[in-house]
Amino acid sequence: MARRKEETISMIDTLAEFKDLKNIDKETMINVLEESFRNVIAKMFGTDENYDIIINPEKGDFEIWRNRTVVPDGRLEDPNLQVTLSEAREMDPDCEVDEEVTDEVYFEKFGRRAILNLRQTLASKILELQKDSLYSRYKEHIGTIVSAEVYQIWKKEILLLDDDGNELLLPKQEQIPSDFFRKGEAARAVIKDVTNDNNNPRIVLSRTSNVFLQRLFELEVPEINDGLITIKAIARIPGERAKIAVESYDDRIDPVGACVGMKGSRIRGIVHELRNENIDVVNYTSNTSLFIQRALSPAKVSSIRVNEEDRTAEVFLHPDEVSLAIGKGGMNIKLACMLTEHKIDVFRDIDDADEEDIYLDEFIDEIDRWVIDALKSLGCNTAKSVLAMSPEDIMERADLEEQTVRDVYRVLAAEFEEEVDRNAPEENIADTNAGESGEEPQA
Repeated sequence: MARRKEETISMIDTLAEFKDLKNIDKETMINVLEESFRNVIAKMFGTDENYDIIINPEKGDFEIWRNRTVVPDGRLEDPNLQVTLSEAREMDPDCEVDEEVTDEVYFEKFGRRAILNLRQTLASKILELQKDSLYSRYKEHIGTIVSAEVYQIWKKEILLLDDDGNELLLPKQEQIPSDFFRKGEAARAVIKDVTNDNNNPRIVLSRTSNVFLQRLFELEVPEINDGLITIKAIARIPGERAKIAVESYDDRIDPVGACVGMKGSRIRGIVHELRNENIDVVNYTSNTSLFIQRALSPAKVSSIRVNEEDRTAEVFLHPDEVSLAIGKGGMNIKLACMLTEHKIDVFRDIDDADEEDIYLDEFIDEIDRWVIDALKSLGCNTAKSVLAMSPEDIMERADLEEQTVRDVYRVLAAEFEEEVDRNAPEENIADTNAGESGEEPQA
């Protein structure tokens, strides 16, 4: 019997250790223990309502008291709820029939099976409590940065462990394309989502979220953390480039300078964390036209027309600025659209000397609309702007086939025979001459 009591006491000691490790409060721990005892008692006797359970987790002990009604000798029907008068007077000499007496019972006397049931019940409730606690704790911290140790690397996700050994997941789609981690390394990410389906908490992290970039700025720039500078908008192509619009509530503070830091000291750490992701910081303004111009930096806009109803903007630039506005692979204009939440169309300014130039839309009968749209995406809105580019450049940047580019050159060159660009290949000119001799354009 002594051994069984020792086993029972050891379970309370184990729970006390669990409390220290998992930050379970005293009240919750007492409730878990009491409920576990009551479940076992109810299974054994059919009810636990006549039992009082007193638990002292600080000392690691407990008491169980049973309340029974006194009945005349020979009238005992349920020994769990009733006690005979003669037996009751051994506990209380002054008791009478129909009164209630209380006696202490010892859990170890219930047998080894009861102790095993208690262990199982405790283990189940502790695991459930641990999962609920984990879910609640991380649910409250969605959007905050955590640092965890890389434990296992799989093809579709990375498993990380926090300081308490809890599992966190970093899916492939939430990783920066150039991310590379080794087992045992520390990785930083933002908590993106927390679910608890079937009492199985799933904590998903992200390094591609805009919130991750915002939190990094809050850590590196004290003025943002103090509320003197506000991040108004963020646009990201993870691992490649990002644009962030900031605004200062103090005229004495330059928000862009504060975010970049002296000689880039503040932004350098963020760029390194994001695998050398280039970050443009621009001043926010409620003036949509001016905001779009700033978002297209480093390109300088000549003029702009904004339609707020359908959230579109037509931007006109000097021909030398078009490539800057569009950026490599169209990245700059794409980020500008994301940052300003406007669809931006880029146009080349046509000088007076180019009054004879023709917009590409005039060739809709000869050139497919999707081809014209592809050329416009390069900032080429007129025939001469297309002819001024090399075919190789158009094929690469607009992702058009060689034959399609040939057909476009032939159609456009027919309008400006004397101004065929020197970059056009000889076969293009030959094709143009062939068109003059009777062949119809194929574009």
